[in-house]
Amino acid sequence: MTTILIVYGSTTGNTETVASMLEKQLAAKGLKITCKNVTDTPVDELKSYGLLLLGCSTWGEDEIELQDDFIPFYEALDTTVLKGRKIAVFGCGDSSYTYFCGAVDAIEDKVKASGGKLLIEGLKVDGEPGDARKEILDWADELAAAL
Repeated sequence: MTTILIVYGSTTGNTETVASMLEKQLAAKGLKITCKNVTDTPVDELKSYGLLLLGCSTWGEDEIELQDDFIPFYEALDTTVLKGRKIAVFGCGDSSYTYFCGAVDAIEDKVKASGGKLLIEGLKVDGEPGDARKEILDWADELAAAL
């Protein structure tokens, strides 16, 4: 059975809420899930899981403006951790900004550059997770089908 680690960085709680929704939806399919805040997750721990879900919100107008807690984690990600690993990325943002969910794009770019395997296109949630419930659950179902 594939073991899944969900790692999220959240300031307002939106990305944490999405992580929790994904955890519940995937667990309902019989998958073994661990969900952790990025501040409680050493990068080396990623090696212990078959699938990684990395969730980070986007802040500000810059192309790559990761959530504060996620920055050191992101900087520590490299080929020794990502190469050959199955990964999916999600995040929350505000579509009124030029780079909507730029953190998702930045993490996906790093995964590709490090030899990781993106299983499905990243999930970009605009605004409140409750307003995107169907989109989030459908993404989890698509991810489970890709395993």
